[in-house]
Amino acid sequence: MKKIVVLTGAGMSVESGLKTFRDADGLWENYPVQQVATHEGWLQDPALVTNFYNMLRGKLLDAKPNKGHELVAELEKDFDVTVVTQNVDNLHEQAGSHNVIHLHGELMKVCSSRDTENPLCWKTLDATNYVVEPGTKAADGSLLRPYIVFFGESVPNFEAAAGVAMEADIFIIIGTSLNVYPAAGLVQYASHDTPIFLIDPNTVMAKGTHNVTHIQMGASEGMAVLMEKLEALKD
Repeated sequence: MKKIVVLTGAGMSVESGLKTFRDADGLWENYPVQQVATHEGWLQDPALVTNFYNMLRGKLLDAKPNKGHELVAELEKDFDVTVVTQNVDNLHEQAGSHNVIHLHGELMKVCSSRDTENPLCWKTLDATNYVVEPGTKAADGSLLRPYIVFFGESVPNFEAAAGVAMEADIFIIIGTSLNVYPAAGLVQYASHDTPIFLIDPNTVMAKGTHNVTHIQMGASEGMAVLMEKLEALKD
């Protein structure tokens, strides 16, 4: 069974009504990114940051996977699929994808503010307990903070994502540019003969990137077109 790596960015979730992490305008739900998505912002006002992510979780609970998410999950019928997403929502999982690597963290998870990668302090939230009261402590005594990779912080899952990219027989990019990290970086880990399909409605400069087929559509429409193309690439 051939291995597919699907890299998704902001354009994957906009059809579900979500404004996603690291929007180009410097605002996230009308809050300055520096205020709600940096370590400095957290240190300055952890209560504000905590309540901001409480608000985002409420929005996520009202969102549903779109057809694009569903078609990505459907790929598992014929391929060994790993999704690498820059988005912090869980819409891929809701749609049925089983192997998802989150590069920028997970909105429905909180962690230690002293050591974000200490699994003993991770806590996964759900619809019944998605609100974190400001001042709540993690198991290590530090404040619970969102399990989000803030600007300026390292991306702990990048190494895992690079590992699966190296094994990809087919590489699909949805809703993120080949010019923007980590998309451009991950593509470099793929073999030179790996076909790359880029689904994005915008014009993308892909010079120097081999074997790229650009499907200039949104996530759902583009995935529907790609499903037909992939029929010829099954084992």
